[in-house]
Amino acid sequence: MQYQYAKKLKIFLHKNAHLNRKKPIKIHKFKKKECKIHKNYVLHIMHKRCIIVTSYERTFRFQEERKMIKAGIIGATGYAGNELARLLLGHKEVEVAWYGSRSYVDQNYGDVFRNMFKIVDAKCLDDNMEKLADEVDVIFTATPQGLCGSLVTEEILNKVKIIDLSADFRIKDVATYEKWYGIKHQSPQFIDEAVYGLCEINRDKVKGARLIANPGCYTTCSILSIYPLAKEGLIDPKSIVVDAKSGTSGAGRGAKVPNLFCEVNENIKAYGVTTHRHTPEIEEQLSYAAGEEVIINFTPHLVPMQRGILVTAYANLKKKVTYDEVRAIYDKYYGNEFFIRVLDKDVCPETRWVEGSNFVDVNFKIDERTGRIIMMGALDNLIKGAAGQAVQNMNLLFGLPETEGLMAAPMFP
Repeated sequence: MQYQYAKKLKIFLHKNAHLNRKKPIKIHKFKKKECKIHKNYVLHIMHKRCIIVTSYERTFRFQEERKMIKAGIIGATGYAGNELARLLLGHKEVEVAWYGSRSYVDQNYGDVFRNMFKIVDAKCLDDNMEKLADEVDVIFTATPQGLCGSLVTEEILNKVKIIDLSADFRIKDVATYEKWYGIKHQSPQFIDEAVYGLCEINRDKVKGARLIANPGCYTTCSILSIYPLAKEGLIDPKSIVVDAKSGTSGAGRGAKVPNLFCEVNENIKAYGVTTHRHTPEIEEQLSYAAGEEVIINFTPHLVPMQRGILVTAYANLKKKVTYDEVRAIYDKYYGNEFFIRVLDKDVCPETRWVEGSNFVDVNFKIDERTGRIIMMGALDNLIKGAAGQAVQNMNLLFGLPETEGLMAAPMFP
C-alpha cells in the first residue's frame, strides 16, 4: 500500500514539509481501513477509490485510479440489450466487455445497430455464460424466458453478479411460472435466493444479492402505481382492475406479423386478455405489499407508438378518504424516491413526459360517486421497464450512487 502511493505521497510530503510536526498526529476515527505512512500522517483507505491523508492540521485527498466494473450483455442485439449498451456506455464506472448475441456472432455490433457506429468497436460474441463469468463482474441477460435459467450455475454465481431481464426468477412458485410461461424451469434451485429487483421497494435486499430478477415493464408500472395504497390497506385487494397500454418495442425485435407497421398503425387492440404472463407477477408482488392474496384483472393493449407504458388501475376503497390523505400516503413511500414523480393534483401521467428516461410518473383520482380510486402510471418500457432498472440494480449491487448513468432527462418531442 505504501509502495502503491509512494510517488504521490513523496510529492505531497515535499510540498507540505512545513506541516511536519514533532507533536503526535491527531488520528480521526474512520470505519474504513487506516495505516501510518509517516510519523505525522495517517493514510485512510476510503471505498478502495481514494485515499485521505490526515495531518495534525489538515486533511488531504488523493484520487486513486479507478478500477472499472466490467459488464457483459447476453442478448445485446435486442431492444432492451441495445438500451443496456447505450446506458452503460454513458456510465462512468462501467466498461462493457462482452456484447453477446447468438444471432449475430462475429458481426460488428455497430453494424447491427447503426446508432453504435464509431462508438462501439466490438464484435458480437456468443452466450457462453461460463466463459463470460471469468471475464466480467456483472452479467446482464436480456433474453427470452428460459435462457438464463438454462445457463446459470452455482459456480457462475460464485464468480459474478447476474441481472436477468427475463421472467425466469421473478415468480417464486415454480408451478405458477411453468403454467403461465408454458416451459419447464431449468434451475428452480435459485428461485428462492433471487431478489425481485424493483429498487424502490426491495432496495436493501438488492444490495446483497447474487441474482437479480429484473421486473417486467407492465409489472413495474402497475406495481408502482398501486403499491402505496395496497401497502396501507386502503383498497380491496380483490377488486383491482389494471388497464395497460404499451408501445410495440415491448414485444421485442423479432419479426412478428401482429407487429408489422400495417398491422399496428392507426390501430389499438387488446391482447392476452385474462392470459397475459405478467398477471401472476403483479399479483404476487402486490400480495406481499397487502399482506394478503391479491387477485387482479389485467388487460394489456398494443398502441401505435415505439416506446412507453401507460397504466390506469381501478380499485374499491375500503373507506372514504380525502385527496390530502391519499397524497400523504404516496409521499410517504415515494417522497424521497428520485425516479418516481408523484404529479400534482389532477395531472394525469403521459408517456411522452417519461420517454427516454428512468422516471415513473404516477398519480391518482378519487371517484366519490362510485367509491373507487383510479391509480395511474407512465414509464418508458425499455428504460425503467427494462434496461434502466437493470442499471439501477447494478448500481445498488456495487455500492454506487443509484442514479449513476441514469440522469438523462426525458426526451421531448
